[in-house]
Amino acid sequence: MAARDLICQARLQKDTLRRMHPADPGQALVLDPILIVDDEASILEAFSSALSPHFDVTTATSARAADFILQKKAFKVVVADHLMPGGNGMSFLVRAREEFPNMQRILVTGYMKPEMLMRSVNEAALFRYLLKPVTLGELIKVVQEAAASAGEDAS
Repeated sequence: MAARDLICQARLQKDTLRRMHPADPGQALVLDPILIVDDEASILEAFSSALSPHFDVTTATSARAADFILQKKAFKVVVADHLMPGGNGMSFLVRAREEFPNMQRILVTGYMKPEMLMRSVNEAALFRYLLKPVTLGELIKVVQEAAASAGEDAS
């Protein structure tokens, strides 16, 4: 088994991440699970660091790894980069829509062709698309909105 697969399995075996609620130190707060998919380690780390105070973050470095993870755990939101080696984020999000219709989908892209963006919105039923460069504040706000609009049955 590859080291990457072991890391994915170890992350999946963790119980739901719980953090202490600041208003009541005796009460644990369950964070909504989200999945971030990007082949660039620096972007993955930046997005994960920004979102982890607000969400139970799982990451994947490819669409293939993300497909595997989705079979093991439910997520409220998935954020995927558009262009990645070995499979693009758009195709991944279309598959995710078909298998997990209650999970919100966000596409991050530097590709600004209007026809592609409209096709993406329609085919993958995107909650939103974000154009690069994405500010971390914008990312947090959009993912929070997506998680709030996801059905309670998605977690």
